[in-house]
Amino acid sequence: MDLIVGLVEGGNVLEFVVLVAKVVGILGAMSSGIFDRYLRYAEILEVLEGFAQTHPGFIRLGSLGLSYEAREIPVVTVTDFSTGEDCDKPALWCDGNIHATEVSASSAVLKIIDGLLRDKPELLKTHAFYLVPRLNPDGAEWALADTPKHIRSSTRPYPFDEEDPYGLERVDIDGDGRILTMRYVDPNGRWAVCEDEPRLMRKRKPGETGGTYYRMLPEGTFHNWDGVTMRPRKIKEGLDMNRNWPSGWRGEHEQHGAGPFPTSEAEVRAAVEFITSHPNICGGITYHTFSGVILRIPGRGPDDDLPPEDLWAMKELGKKGTEMSGYPCISVFHDFKYHPKEVITGVFDDWLYDHLGVYGWTVEIWSPQVQAGIKEHKPIEWFRDHPIEDDIALLKWSDEVLDGKGYEDWRVFEHPQLGSVEIGGWDAQYAFRNPPPFLLEKEITPLAEWAVWMAGTLPCLAVRDVIVEPMGDVSRVRFVVQNTGYLPTTVTEHAAQKKIVRGVVGEISCVGVDGLGWLKGGLVRQDGGQLKGYSHVPSMTFGWHADSTDDVAVFEWVVSPGRYELEAWHPRAGRVRAEVVV
Repeated sequence: MDLIVGLVEGGNVLEFVVLVAKVVGILGAMSSGIFDRYLRYAEILEVLEGFAQTHPGFIRLGSLGLSYEAREIPVVTVTDFSTGEDCDKPALWCDGNIHATEVSASSAVLKIIDGLLRDKPELLKTHAFYLVPRLNPDGAEWALADTPKHIRSSTRPYPFDEEDPYGLERVDIDGDGRILTMRYVDPNGRWAVCEDEPRLMRKRKPGETGGTYYRMLPEGTFHNWDGVTMRPRKIKEGLDMNRNWPSGWRGEHEQHGAGPFPTSEAEVRAAVEFITSHPNICGGITYHTFSGVILRIPGRGPDDDLPPEDLWAMKELGKKGTEMSGYPCISVFHDFKYHPKEVITGVFDDWLYDHLGVYGWTVEIWSPQVQAGIKEHKPIEWFRDHPIEDDIALLKWSDEVLDGKGYEDWRVFEHPQLGSVEIGGWDAQYAFRNPPPFLLEKEITPLAEWAVWMAGTLPCLAVRDVIVEPMGDVSRVRFVVQNTGYLPTTVTEHAAQKKIVRGVVGEISCVGVDGLGWLKGGLVRQDGGQLKGYSHVPSMTFGWHADSTDDVAVFEWVVSPGRYELEAWHPRAGRVRAEVVV
């Protein structure tokens, strides 16, 4: 305000107008307008700065580090700082957009911030969030450029720093701003025009002959074409940063795109360093696209490989996600493998669980199939084989809901190499890869709300009681703390079995007094072990069930008269304090 007054009184009207425009722009960006379009990197930074300026007591902006192209990777810490530092509270990590074209994932994380600041001040008194809207800013900039280039993840060349001299490169060859599909007549083509809906193509049936058949190719142009052979051009930027996490990592000869070594990529390494340096992180959600599912671990083996307690807890947490979003919660290993004989390794959620002992989730935003009324389908299997009726339903949805923008009718184009072709088909980037912008906010809101709900299930220490018992010239002080969260302080049974995290610690100090002459009994610092939550409670009792106080730790000291500060903390469940005069 002093700055504004000074500008006006000093006659700097132009500077004043510019300042007001910036403020209005920031506030405008923070409205729902940021959730009906996809934001470039500079716009995301502006929105985050706006959040920080309008909610200084709840937001701190930081940086994980630099991306490959030296962009800062912003991390947003959200909590009520008037009630304590973020590191003293249980926290949830959420990130988005590790894959370049999956830009709605960034919007989902921004929606979490927006929702927290609007609706959850009570939760923020005791909990914290670490939120990274765009973990891969370089790849997203390519995807959102005026002339987009679509890659999997990082813009860093890998495994070779050279262009493929051959093959078909995906390019907007007709200049309409989209990369669609080319078709041309080929006697041995694999596709035919759909009889029930001539705009669509269907697979050629086994043994089918005698018709007009087509070869289908991505819109683009060939490099050094010999006029006969065709294959896609290898993309020089071949990294998949969600194969670069430490757990189960496998090299390029076993898994394409994994990088030369675990955390070789700057973005992944920065995230790993941040998460491991914040032991209060009790879980994480990474947002991707697309399929309309919530993925749970394990990714490399069957459910039987997990401790049953962890499987039960994940199913319960995932069930709530399904209730809130409609997204089914499914196992990666059992229901989301790209090939039935292959597994995916080196991924975020497996790393969180295997190495840190907390639950990691992958949310795949958006299912055009569900939007079109195709309810019963398996996300990965559907792309290998599905009935033509599904395509017809999707086309009807595009016509009626997307105003026809999801599918382009075939039109003749004179290709410089192939001659006369037709260009058309699905606009995958608009209709499939991310929600169309006007449907974005509706799609991501329940997913953001589930993340906020999830944070409320984390282990959380609270002071249950401070008991003083006079004993003549001394007193016994009992400091009773409790885990009020649904999950145990270990978060998982895996962490308990592997002893990944230490137990709750209680400590006493005498205010203004050096030394320990005031301490007459008990250790100044005591270990209280791990505390249960209520995730293990059965659905029904039959007269023999007893709710033990396994969620409570009691620390005892015998002390001389004085004023004492009591403190208890757990790396994951937070820190609590009390003061007593005896």
